[in-house]
Amino acid sequence: MRHNTLIKSQQRVADHGEVFTPAWMVEAMLDLVKDEAERINSRFLEPACGSGNFLVRVLQRKLAAVECQYGQSDFERRHFALSALMSIYGIELLADNIAECRANLLEIFAAYLNIEASDAFYHAALWVLSWNVVHGDALKMLGNDGEPITFAEWGYIGKGKFQRRDFRFDVLTGSSAFSAQDSLFAQLDKHEIFKPINTYPPMTVNDLASLYLRG
Repeated sequence: MRHNTLIKSQQRVADHGEVFTPAWMVEAMLDLVKDEAERINSRFLEPACGSGNFLVRVLQRKLAAVECQYGQSDFERRHFALSALMSIYGIELLADNIAECRANLLEIFAAYLNIEASDAFYHAALWVLSWNVVHGDALKMLGNDGEPITFAEWGYIGKGKFQRRDFRFDVLTGSSAFSAQDSLFAQLDKHEIFKPINTYPPMTVNDLASLYLRG
């Protein structure tokens, strides 16, 4: 791969340190965590996701696992594919990269399910991506609006229903400090510290699609 395929412009490199990871390196790094990268509900966060080089390959690996495990049932296949998408998160400083990352993930998802833009699963995926791929600064843990970054934790609870809970990114990143043996909080259960800021009733794909369409 030529060097100039790894950057959009020298100015962006100078201003933001933007350099894209080549495909061979993405594959090598994901192979180091192969079991997790191929587990449908394992969560991945890329704090400087660019246009999604890592996240796209994670999604493709997860969808391959969906096909292996649920390919015989169209209902389960579709719902677990959405669950795989729900487990992928990104933060990116540059707005054009955010749009490209979301579009790339959506394209992979839609192609796997062979769905059109009018499908409820397509709209549900758009809604999920609007929450999971965030325009913001991972170092400051702030969104582009200046507010603390909030992520939606999604869980597939079966029978076509998903559970959503919201957590603040800056609180989640404190987990390692709280779990340290010499921490003041070492004796506390994590559930006492990391409580969701919002919990929602179970939702179907149609519910999620309606949220996107309502905007």
